[in-house]
Amino acid sequence: MFTKIKEINGHVGAIYSCTKLDHFLFTGGADKIIAKWNIETGVQENFSIKLSASTYSIKIIKDNILAIGLSNGDLHLIDVLLKKEVKFFKQHKTSIFSVQTNLFKSHFYTSDLDGNLAIWDSKTFALLLYLPLNCGKIRSISHNSDGSCIALACQDETIRVFETQFYNEVYNSRKHKDGATSVIFHPKNNDLLISGGKDALLKVFNWRNNEVLSQFPAHNFAVYDIITFEKQNIFVTASRDKSIKIWSLDDYSFLDKIEKKDGGHQHSVNDLEVINSNTFISVSDDKKIINWEVN
Repeated sequence: MFTKIKEINGHVGAIYSCTKLDHFLFTGGADKIIAKWNIETGVQENFSIKLSASTYSIKIIKDNILAIGLSNGDLHLIDVLLKKEVKFFKQHKTSIFSVQTNLFKSHFYTSDLDGNLAIWDSKTFALLLYLPLNCGKIRSISHNSDGSCIALACQDETIRVFETQFYNEVYNSRKHKDGATSVIFHPKNNDLLISGGKDALLKVFNWRNNEVLSQFPAHNFAVYDIITFEKQNIFVTASRDKSIKIWSLDDYSFLDKIEKKDGGHQHSVNDLEVINSNTFISVSDDKKIINWEVN
């Protein structure tokens, strides 16, 4: 079900995160450079940002504003059209592992190695709340289809859900031995979450009543990211085991897998980014950016 559209090379270190804006892709990682690529041609644009530390997470949070979370806790907000920094924050003291936006609330979120969650106003860039959750690294943040809830994947093995009016915790349950590493709301049912962990398991569960609908070994090592394609009725997972896999959103059955021998990555696959209804980008420790089509 996978077709490799294009492979892009240019970084000189592992790539940890990527995000898209229109037909452009921004990538960042261990080489401390943010690069911009034309997704269609694979050509690098005349744009780069040199940073003081490795980039662990990047996200377009609104319009042309790129949020960059670094390994030293620095948070940079860059206007990518004007090519200038609009804000710089030292709120986090340790590595920022996730940046996520919630357009429904005009909020964006950052989380760090120590288990702190920051809620920011994406219009004014004001810090609204800073929650010390003491849950270890928060590696993944996801919101549901109307932005009314967010889910967190935490190192203390828990998946947590917060409502986004007052940011009260409404769900907290241990789901993955040695730590949860990825989580996403089911696109067809916001009562369901799909999560992955260091235990290499995928779990599908109803967080309203804590009923586990399915759990199974999905990879050989940690599941680092999960994306969904509602129209295709599938979800895609990326893992430290160097592979990418496709699964059914209906019965969670395995559909396809891509590895190095199939033209995939040679090292850990760290992040996935949906481009449109049937294509996505993967980035890896092998310094490669690969554009995939799902048939």
